[in-house]
Amino acid sequence: MTVSFWLADAGDDLTPREPLDGSVTVDVAIVGAGFSGLWTAREVLRRDPSRSVLVVEAEIAGFGASGRNGAWLSSGIAVTPSELERRTSAATVRAVTRAMRATVDEVIHALDEDGIDARVRRGGILRIARGAHELPALSGSMAAATRLGIDEGLQVLSADELAARVRVAGGLRAVFDPYAAAIHPGRLVRGLARAVEANGGRLVEGTPALDVRGRAGGVSRPQVRTATGTVTADAVVLATEAWTAQLPRRRRELLPLYSLIVLTDPVDYATWREIGWRGHELLSSHRYTVDYLSRTVDGRVLFGGRGAPYHLGSRIDPAYDRHAATHGLLRDQLAGWFPPLANTRFSHAWGGPLGMPRDWLPSFAFDPASGLGHTWGYTGQGVGASNLGGRVLADLIVEGVTPFAELPMVGHRSRRWEPEPLRWLGARYLQTSLARIDARAARTGRAPTGRSLAERLVRH
Repeated sequence: MTVSFWLADAGDDLTPREPLDGSVTVDVAIVGAGFSGLWTAREVLRRDPSRSVLVVEAEIAGFGASGRNGAWLSSGIAVTPSELERRTSAATVRAVTRAMRATVDEVIHALDEDGIDARVRRGGILRIARGAHELPALSGSMAAATRLGIDEGLQVLSADELAARVRVAGGLRAVFDPYAAAIHPGRLVRGLARAVEANGGRLVEGTPALDVRGRAGGVSRPQVRTATGTVTADAVVLATEAWTAQLPRRRRELLPLYSLIVLTDPVDYATWREIGWRGHELLSSHRYTVDYLSRTVDGRVLFGGRGAPYHLGSRIDPAYDRHAATHGLLRDQLAGWFPPLANTRFSHAWGGPLGMPRDWLPSFAFDPASGLGHTWGYTGQGVGASNLGGRVLADLIVEGVTPFAELPMVGHRSRRWEPEPLRWLGARYLQTSLARIDARAARTGRAPTGRSLAERLVRH
């Protein structure tokens, strides 16, 4: 087992907890000890401390995306406001925006309550137009926010105003979004695991779930089957994100798409004076192929992005956590953002899969008839959304209702992904096509048209 920089730096004992030893019966069983599973467990116990809660984890708490991400606690979901309006309504967009912005505060408040030092820095996000070809996307997103009435707090910054915060090569303009914070995800997820246990929950590690079944066919209560015992419960929650595709009958629920990260050595003081970035804002551009940057408390720069290939059959393997070509590209791109870092050494490189639903929209659902629920499908935006998903699942399990019922993610069921090899062909086509579109735009200085098949598909 390998862990990311974040878990290794979490200041926590990574010795695995004991695995499940024999069959047990509990009130609530949760599969997956990442953000989704641990937030759900925490919230169930807060609502009803008398309930027995068991979290079943294949590796260790935070092993997946929760311990590998780019340190972004943001109010976003993968579906853009304009696309969400097309599918629903302007009022729904506003409701989702309010809920997600409040979720950033909810996470930070929960950390204070549980005494978790996740090294939170509330610097917001700078979405930067790096070149004239990205200005239309920036202007379009800001115009949509204004039209939909979700522009409160957002600011458009000129090149000079951007440079006063952080000096990015080619930065012509930026939108500042205050509803975000940089965090230490390893400290967050490991702290949540301890908080769940302190409140009466139980966590078993090194216990892969082999199958999950709801009430059906003579089974009176839902069950989680493992190699060392069966867990029977009144409610079972799947909080397995990209690893959902490894479970029987669920291979087409989510697409495991790899996102990779490189991390520099600590940067010296003189170089930081050249760069600025004192506010610890989260940074991204407007590329289709996604880039995301953060500054760590100890003065490193994290640069993440997509590009590692999707693998036939939704396969997940530790060997895929590193992809030399993509990691090399990320190192080069960071030097493009910050020329003073051109000769900076890199200390770490890692990656991992994130879960992509067919329509890009997360899903928080619980079916009382089967006793099965899930919270998943964040497409890389799960640090904040997983908290909202955990609260919704706890509401539905304990109370049977949730104040978030009108949000489109609640009770949502995405269409399943296509069978193989169509799934592989489609994913690879989108990955290569979007990379070519980004490269052409940067080379020519002309914005993408938005009319190509790949661009239409990615908006779907």
